[in-house]
Amino acid sequence: MKIASLTLSNPIILAPMAGITDLPYRRIMKQFGAALVFSEMISANGAIRNGKKTLELARSAHDERPLAIQIFGDDPQIIAATAQQLETGADLIDINCGCPVNKVIRSGAGSVLLREPVKIGRIIAAVRRSITVPLTIKIRSGWDQATLNYLEVGRIAAAEGADAVTLHPRTRTQGFAGNADWSQITRLKAEIGIPVIGSGDLFSAADVERMLAETGCDAVMIGRGGYGNPWLIRNSLRRLNGDPEQLPSPAERLAVALEHLRLHEECFGSKKTAFEMRKHLCWYSRGLVGSSDFRQRVNCQESVVGLIGVTKDFFTEAACHD
Repeated sequence: MKIASLTLSNPIILAPMAGITDLPYRRIMKQFGAALVFSEMISANGAIRNGKKTLELARSAHDERPLAIQIFGDDPQIIAATAQQLETGADLIDINCGCPVNKVIRSGAGSVLLREPVKIGRIIAAVRRSITVPLTIKIRSGWDQATLNYLEVGRIAAAEGADAVTLHPRTRTQGFAGNADWSQITRLKAEIGIPVIGSGDLFSAADVERMLAETGCDAVMIGRGGYGNPWLIRNSLRRLNGDPEQLPSPAERLAVALEHLRLHEECFGSKKTAFEMRKHLCWYSRGLVGSSDFRQRVNCQESVVGLIGVTKDFFTEAACHD
C-alpha cells in the first residue's frame, strides 16, 4: 500500500478520533500492527495561534511512526499554513471534510464543507502547495441522502493534488446510524485514480477482509471497532495472511490495559489519566462476566492507584471464568 512517497507495511490504518486517538492510544494500536496511525483532528485556527492544548494533540513518539496528522478548518490559507507548521512532525497530512459534530460544523469545517466542493478544492490546492509530505482527505458520502456528492468531491480531490481519499459511506445527517453503504467505496475506487481508503462498520476481522474484497479499496480505516480491542488489528492481519484468529485471554487484556494506563500516565500525568482512562478500561472489559459491575466501579475511581486495583481484581476474577 503506497500513498505517494509513503509506503505502508499493510492495509490496516487507525482512524482519527477526537478524544480517543491520543499518543498513548496510538502507541498501543501500533504495537498490534496498524500500518499508519492518525492524530486526533487538530484545529487550524488553534494551531496557527500556537494554542498549547491544540498543539499538544500533535505530540508524537518515534515508535508510532508513520504518523498522519489530521487538520480541520474552513479557511484555505490558514489550513495551508497549519499544515506547513505541522508537517515536520508528520509523515502525512489529512484534511477533515467529514466530521459530523455540531461544534465543528458551526465553525464551517468538517462535513459542512461537503456543501461546497469547490471550496474543498481550494483547500486541497492551497495545502498541496505548502507541504511536501503526502496529502489526503477524509469525507462522508454527502450532507444528506438528497445531496450525495462523494464522487464529485473525490474527483476534485484527485485533480487538486490529494494523494488518497478516505470515504466513510454515511451522510452527515446519518451520523453513525444505519449501515455504512460500502458500495459507495466501490464506486469511488472505480472513479478516481488515487488510492481509496474504506471506513465504516469494521467491527471484526471478517468485516475487514470483506470490505477489502468487496470494494477493491486499497486500505481500511478502523475506528470504533478498535475501542478496547487492538486485537481487531492483529486478527485482521492474521486473517488476511490466512492464519487463524487468536482471541485474547483475560490475562492478555489485563496486560494491555495496564500498559495503556502506564503510557497514558507517562504522557499526561496522574490526574488526567485517572479521568480519561476510565472509558478505555471499560472497553477492555467488554464481553467478560461481570463487566457491568466493573464499569460502575471504574467510574467511581478518582486515582490511578484505584483504577489499577479494581482492574487487576476484575481481570483476575475473569480469568477464573475463562
